[in-house]
Amino acid sequence: MPARTGAEYIKGLNERPREVWIDGERVQDVTTHPALKNGVKSVAALYDMQHRPDLREEMTFASPTTGDSVGLSYLVPQSVEDLERRRQMMTRWAWSTCGMMGRSPDFLNIIFSAWAGASGYFAQNRPEFQRNVEDYHEFLREKDVALTHALVNLQRRRTTNPTDTLSEEVVLTLVKENDAGIVVKGSRVLATLGPISDEIAIYPVASHRLADSDGRQSFSFSIPCDTPGVKFLCRESFDLGRSHFNHPLGSRFEEMDSVVFFDNVFVPWERVFLLDDVDLCNGYAQGTSSDAHTGHQVLTRCLVKAEFMLGLADLIVDTLGSGTIPHVQEQVAELITQRDTLWACIRAAEADAAPNRWGVMSPALPPLRAGRTLFGRSMYPRMVEIIQLLGTSSLMALPTEADFETDLAAEVEQYLATDTVNARDRARLFHLAWDASCSAFSGRQVLYERMFGGNPVRNALALYSNYDKEPFKQGVRDFLGMEGSDIQESSE
Repeated sequence: MPARTGAEYIKGLNERPREVWIDGERVQDVTTHPALKNGVKSVAALYDMQHRPDLREEMTFASPTTGDSVGLSYLVPQSVEDLERRRQMMTRWAWSTCGMMGRSPDFLNIIFSAWAGASGYFAQNRPEFQRNVEDYHEFLREKDVALTHALVNLQRRRTTNPTDTLSEEVVLTLVKENDAGIVVKGSRVLATLGPISDEIAIYPVASHRLADSDGRQSFSFSIPCDTPGVKFLCRESFDLGRSHFNHPLGSRFEEMDSVVFFDNVFVPWERVFLLDDVDLCNGYAQGTSSDAHTGHQVLTRCLVKAEFMLGLADLIVDTLGSGTIPHVQEQVAELITQRDTLWACIRAAEADAAPNRWGVMSPALPPLRAGRTLFGRSMYPRMVEIIQLLGTSSLMALPTEADFETDLAAEVEQYLATDTVNARDRARLFHLAWDASCSAFSGRQVLYERMFGGNPVRNALALYSNYDKEPFKQGVRDFLGMEGSDIQESSE
């Protein structure tokens, strides 16, 4: 089966109803429910891009199994050129959502492509797990599956320990195993895109290390979202049922976050990738280089999001005629610098790419990690603030689409036009600026980017402990040694 169309994606959701709850209601059809349907349409549009004649070559490659055109995010890179080609495809998808959908399907596709290329890693747990990973990657590629994941266990209390405090009352736990597979029970967060995905993957996350005693919580598997016992509990939707004019982002890109409950869920052996091996579960990201490959996808999306915010800012300046004001120029220049910093990180990661131990060409992790950290902790919150500062009162003196069809329309047109645009175009732009910087949708975007890679403090502690700082310290020692020698010689 070649790369899917949007209609095929929607048909798949209809044919495989899953248990989804939102605002106290059991959702009967995720493709038509007001809180979810526009997110479904946006994902469908991504799949349709694979079939555009002008984009097909850029978005797909020939399946090594069938020769059919399949999504390029399933490619296992063998060269820097493969990485660059894949990044161009990811950029296309990211621009389709203005960088606002963090769980576009390419994210998980790239993880499992990295795993398939490093399938020998999983054989260290059980030999059959290597084949399971390879077969599942082929299944994803040939069926063009929309995949989500849930990585983090809920905790009843948090401590300063480097590992989570796991309670079997709430965490996802192995209940039993038999000849057919395993049974798990518990909960996981945060399944973004979960209710509108085909399948859900469960695996450990590097920022939440498992303790030696957590063998029953050490596993990796993937199952269909309609598997009996899997239940999605959604947050409040940020698609408020408004028009694309009034809420241009929230009305399109609601990818929905959800808690997932597993009520004695059966997982067949062919869908299990790791089991009861704490060390392999804690080390999979580096051991397979999947952290570098996902970092490449994430930072590509972040770059697009930065470019979107830069373009939005400059349109605001053009519309208000504020481009001659020094502090306005300074703020836009700050956005330019942020964009160029992200681009430099991506290009450095590609330039320093190298084959991993499994022969998969992998981007260099340090520049990707640096870019992701900067984007979440400081860049994106500042981008949002700059849009607010540039927009000022125009973000609130904001007629809705309906106001242009009332008796006030002539006055709205007269008084809210600027020297460069009419009132309707001004309103359209500033509704976008509001949705990007002030609305509930924008607030979720800031939180999402802040926490995307896990707890930033815990990540910083891990970086401090694991980063090889010795070469830089030695450079300082060498300098001090030279200086001391020179002083000694002068005194003699």
